[in-house]
Amino acid sequence: MKNLSRRTYAIAAIVLTAIIFVALNIAADATFTTERLDLTQTGAFTLAKGTKNIIAKIQDPITLKFFYSKKVAADYAQINAYAGRVHDLLEEYAARSHGKIILEDVDAEPFTPAEDEASADGLSGAPTESGDTVYFGLVGSNTIAGREIVPFFSQDREPYLEYDITSLIYRLSTPQKPVLGIITSLPLDTGAGGMMAAMQGQAQPFMIYQELNQTYTTKMLDPGFTSIPRDIGVLMIAHPGNLTPLQNYAIDQFVLGGGRALVFVDPNAELMGASQPGGEPAGPAASDLPQLFRAWGVAYNPGKVLGDRLRAQAVQMQSESGPAVVRYPIWLQLTTGDFDGKDQVTANLQTLNLASVGALSQAKGATTIFTPLVSSSNEASLLDSMDVKMNPRPQDLMQQIEPTGQRYTIAARISGPAKTAFPKGVPGAVGPRLMVSRGPINVIVMADSDIFDDKFWVHVENLYGKKMAAPFADNAAFVLNAVENLTGSDDLISLRTRAANNRPFVVVQKMQAEAQAEFQQQADALKQQLTDTEARLHALEQGGSTNGQPASSLTLTPDQQAEIERFKRQLIQTRTDLRDVQSNLRGNIDLLGSILAFVNIWLVAILVSVFALVLAVLRRRRRARAVVV
Repeated sequence: MKNLSRRTYAIAAIVLTAIIFVALNIAADATFTTERLDLTQTGAFTLAKGTKNIIAKIQDPITLKFFYSKKVAADYAQINAYAGRVHDLLEEYAARSHGKIILEDVDAEPFTPAEDEASADGLSGAPTESGDTVYFGLVGSNTIAGREIVPFFSQDREPYLEYDITSLIYRLSTPQKPVLGIITSLPLDTGAGGMMAAMQGQAQPFMIYQELNQTYTTKMLDPGFTSIPRDIGVLMIAHPGNLTPLQNYAIDQFVLGGGRALVFVDPNAELMGASQPGGEPAGPAASDLPQLFRAWGVAYNPGKVLGDRLRAQAVQMQSESGPAVVRYPIWLQLTTGDFDGKDQVTANLQTLNLASVGALSQAKGATTIFTPLVSSSNEASLLDSMDVKMNPRPQDLMQQIEPTGQRYTIAARISGPAKTAFPKGVPGAVGPRLMVSRGPINVIVMADSDIFDDKFWVHVENLYGKKMAAPFADNAAFVLNAVENLTGSDDLISLRTRAANNRPFVVVQKMQAEAQAEFQQQADALKQQLTDTEARLHALEQGGSTNGQPASSLTLTPDQQAEIERFKRQLIQTRTDLRDVQSNLRGNIDLLGSILAFVNIWLVAILVSVFALVLAVLRRRRRARAVVV
């Protein structure tokens, strides 16, 4: 009877455990299916607060049609898996919207009305080996005939998935786009080819301008403008040309009256370095707003370019020994430690790639508040812009940098009360004149305009007839964040700024900068010695020439021959020393690479083996003690 009771208890315990297990699974499925644990440093897989805010603000229903060719894509595991993740995310949007977002699944199989609908809506189809087409996109619509699409969900843009979907919903839920006024001499809307390319139908607008155009109504101000249109809420001034007093006055009154401004000036705009077909410069190399900056409390010298040893970008150049990667100190790669972590515009930026930037500071006697947003490292100094243009060699620029220990400001927010830059007015101005700001002004200034150049931040590819952008830096994020922040809506910022996940090797960059600074002077001295030796050897050999022919051993004295041999040996030794110095430029980096390889490949395996051996010894000792007892 006792054995039977134990067996009964055991069976009852097993049955009870099974019941509890099933109950817990049901409870977890009902409670925790929408919860996710995100262990990534940047929170790449956590639904952002901005998404929740945008969904909560939806007034009228939005329909999302998710087109996916299930059967055709069944043989492609990666696409299938990604489609599952996209669909799960779309379902979460619909669930959180409480009926405001209607999700429809459309199976766009070949030779069906659904495929015709996908094609008519502008989605891009991916051809397969069988000749069929895979559709994998999204069409969103609202109740007032608004329509937005994601032509194809490329896996290259998976880090931007939430941003792409949320921005689509934002545009549909905000049919009245804010108006962004633009004053610029840059070919933002035509691309590097300028107006000539536009006239030939070959315009390639810069990607940042295209992204601005999606969210805002952009209004390019005519070069001869004399006032700022009233419907403009934010004014973007990007590398302006020589503005007239009346134009400066119009900007001054706009800002004093409560208008917000985003300003990009540049001591050496490399975007303007290209020439037109006739050989004329595309535009001014330097830009400045001296009168307005003084009134806003900003000090800026358009004749100085910032050089930074620690933030120098790696570029490939041709050297005497072949292609070499060197650090170019006027092309900067700025990382998280260089951004203001408290300001919405820069709080979540990962990387900015800039070129030939200037430096900003607070002017003496300023009534405004000067808040740095983007700064250099403390191994930087200012270089003369003309010297940089005349001699842009990286090694020479590195030698010119004399670090001051100061972190120079590249971008800043200007706020607080301000006075007019034109207390006496200007001829031709009409209407009432503001002498002081109606409230705190709100202006963001950056001393660089090459931030718009696609080559510094994005790879653009043609995917099934549609352009697909894959950013590797946050240049667009900074511009879009700034515009959105100045319009008073920050919801998309938390999505956009976490998209780019480029994490540079900061330690390696610092080692490269230090090595180049340490060895470059020695390398240059050896190169000069090599040149001098070759010249003296050539002169000595020519000294015994006859009728312009090189000297032979018969026409040279024994002392001359000995001197030539000595120079040849010196030449060989100098070349050897130069190779050693160039090798030293990478010595510490290679050592670091070897250490990391050892840690990743061998150290973990060794530690596991040692742990297993120690555990085996301890178990053997315990068994021995048990036998003795």
